[in-house]
Amino acid sequence: MLQASQVGSTTSIGTFNVVDNNAQLLNCDGTANSAVSHTSATSKSSVQAKWTAPTSGQIGNIEFRATFVKTTDTFWVGVKSSTVAYTGTVTPTVPSNPDCGNTKVCYSQPSNCDPTANAGCYFMAVQRSSDQSEMRIEMFGQADGYIAIGFSDDQAMGNDDIYICGKDSSGKLQVQHAISTGKTAPTILSLGNVTDIKTTLMNGNTINCSFTSRNAISTSVRALSTSEYYLMIASGSSNQGNILIHSNKYVSSTKANLQDPSQVVTSAEEFPAIVKAHGCLMLISWMTTGSIGMLIARYLKGVAKDHGCFGKDFWFMAHVSLMVLSVIATAIAFILVFSYAQDWSGGAHPVLGCLVMILSLIQPIVAAFRCEPSHERRFVFNWAHSFIALAIKGLAVAAIFTGLALFEGNEEDKWMLKVMGGFVAWEALTYILQDLNLRARKNDSEICSFGSRRPETVLLLLYLLGNLAFLIALLVGIGRT
Repeated sequence: MLQASQVGSTTSIGTFNVVDNNAQLLNCDGTANSAVSHTSATSKSSVQAKWTAPTSGQIGNIEFRATFVKTTDTFWVGVKSSTVAYTGTVTPTVPSNPDCGNTKVCYSQPSNCDPTANAGCYFMAVQRSSDQSEMRIEMFGQADGYIAIGFSDDQAMGNDDIYICGKDSSGKLQVQHAISTGKTAPTILSLGNVTDIKTTLMNGNTINCSFTSRNAISTSVRALSTSEYYLMIASGSSNQGNILIHSNKYVSSTKANLQDPSQVVTSAEEFPAIVKAHGCLMLISWMTTGSIGMLIARYLKGVAKDHGCFGKDFWFMAHVSLMVLSVIATAIAFILVFSYAQDWSGGAHPVLGCLVMILSLIQPIVAAFRCEPSHERRFVFNWAHSFIALAIKGLAVAAIFTGLALFEGNEEDKWMLKVMGGFVAWEALTYILQDLNLRARKNDSEICSFGSRRPETVLLLLYLLGNLAFLIALLVGIGRT
């Protein structure tokens, strides 16, 4: 038996082709045609085969290992050849989409993007052979650890046939075959009948892999006799060769017929309406209703003082109404997204969201047990109430930023994050102006005069106009994702 491996490794690499009837091909280490042996027990002086090196960026010096048997008592195991030095270079071949719709079925995110022109393009292509016995698979995308493509019977993860191109424990790219469970890490399978693997890692995070597979696509316990599947692309980080939960996931809008390359496969709506509703409610809660409620409580207590109903001042009723509305909207948004996901998605965003939800429920409970304004320990409530409010606001803003980053995905301009930055700056400017006005009023003066209207009221109205402009822009952006 004859095998090839890199110097210092025992893993078979490359593929063999037989040149006469005295040799046969074997599968070793899950790789087809990675070893060669004789076909009969008759004595022979030679067995001939042609070896083809892998065409990837991981090529190094090669040595061949052979096992010879003379008799049952006389044999040699692991006889090594002299080292075959690798001196060439590999030019990365980036997949392109001119053949999409002609000879191969393609799926990409953004739709119809070209990886040769857009480094942020996530791309996969499948090209069936003329006899339908094998398929050439290409995948491309940016990721810290891995890119994976999948074939599924539905648009949800679980029972999907997937191929992973990711970094191993040494940082080199490897191709793996797996089946996804949807809730836990995919179950790695034997690579099976996969040959002609080409992998390229560019700039440390641009992954490009292609290979030929004769494996049947299996989306359940056994392979199904169908050629139509939803196509999936996912990417994420890895740890010591083990893939972690994906940070990006894209699913085709319809099933693709792998035997019909004329079909154009487009992206499904990445974010369902229920997820968009979650984002909109959280944005309204903590950048509009919650913000206005906080501003009123801090700066507008003197407006219409001693005027109200049910024994409460107008400022207090407005503050309570707006904050209760914010808590209710937050709870609805929280329930919506968890009812959709039915799982923990990972990352900073859900952690921040849960903290906001918990503190939002604690705050009204604390307020319900507050003591009278004249009580000697009223300051304890005031400080606790203010601290919790500040914590909620900070966490909510952070959650919104991370949520908008998820909505924008791999968009290059990230305009929603920029608008959100302006939104926060506008609110900060309002607080600064209101604070300056508050200090001026304590000194029996005003920072500016608006006739009969109090400056704090005018500043609130100006803030409201700007707030609505930023809010509408972001709501439109979320709706268009």
